[in-house]
Amino acid sequence: MNTQPFTNSKGVISGNCWRIGVLSDSLLRLEWSDTGEFNDDATLMAVNRDFGTPPEYSTSIADGLLTVETTALRLTYDMRPFSKEGLSIVVKGVKDTKTNTWHFGDAQEGNMKGTARTLDWADGAIPLNDGVVSRDGWSVLDDSNTCLFADNGDIKPRKNAGIDLYFFGHGHRYADAVADFCRLSGRSPLLPRYALGNWWSRFHRYTSEEYVALMDRFKSEGIPFTTSVIDMDWHLVDDVDPKYGSGWTGYTWNRKLIPDPQRFLGDLHERGCHVSLNVHPRDGIRAFEDCYPSAAKTMGISPDSGEPVEFDLTDPRFVRAYFDMHHDLEADGVDFWWIDWQQGGVTRQPGLDPLWVLNHMH
Repeated sequence: MNTQPFTNSKGVISGNCWRIGVLSDSLLRLEWSDTGEFNDDATLMAVNRDFGTPPEYSTSIADGLLTVETTALRLTYDMRPFSKEGLSIVVKGVKDTKTNTWHFGDAQEGNMKGTARTLDWADGAIPLNDGVVSRDGWSVLDDSNTCLFADNGDIKPRKNAGIDLYFFGHGHRYADAVADFCRLSGRSPLLPRYALGNWWSRFHRYTSEEYVALMDRFKSEGIPFTTSVIDMDWHLVDDVDPKYGSGWTGYTWNRKLIPDPQRFLGDLHERGCHVSLNVHPRDGIRAFEDCYPSAAKTMGISPDSGEPVEFDLTDPRFVRAYFDMHHDLEADGVDFWWIDWQQGGVTRQPGLDPLWVLNHMH
């Protein structure tokens, strides 16, 4: 992947255990490390810290206080471990003196929030994570515990504990705050045109004939669809031997419902629909799956053993087996996947969320 993790050296002010990066006139990176070692790798959130030529700014030290000033911000810092008393930033242009100054550790009372990790089990309003837009005129993203990207794109843990913050002091220039975040985190690819059309998804045990007939009825009624989402009953569920556990995870077509998968997918494509299949990958690849012998060999497991291929995205062998399996199904006509992860945020690598990794890798 293409990353530019180094901040332009002309925009860096540092001491033995602290470092400040001036990325834009309104975006600062604030770091503290007890060991004096700082992270210059891309993180899962920050992949581009080089915004080009830094904006004009000034620095001065008086009475033990460092001042860094841009056209939009004025930072004051005692050059000691970060504290509410020793580190503050004034956002210029915000008239409300109750909110225009941030002190380290301040709560983000006016934050207008970002998104939620998942909507599973949601029923009504749910808490949202903080975003980069705030009525206070500033927001802070904490990147201190985020995993890192290696040069080859692999994900690795951080080596050193410390504080790694991004201060967004854009005042009420909300679009500018989002633009700086996009520069920092990497631009999102443009959605394909079909994704903006109507999608059909229902948790129902359709046969292939029923599903295609339903699409034809929609067309006759003048209701256009561009995407067909097939829920989990496309694969074996109730027919899974209990010795393997539940049928919640599966990758083998249920041929009682869909006897000819390639024809079914082709019929949907002929009707102008792209196809997504639901997958719950948590239980890995078990011995009843059509793809098990190949996956077991990739993992160094004897296919005759019946030993399950455990789900582990931190193991490169599993990643290879996992995507080989998906690519085989894509060759049959699957266009993309509904990654239906519902089992929490723990992997064998501290700080690495399996849902994030699944979305990133897919």
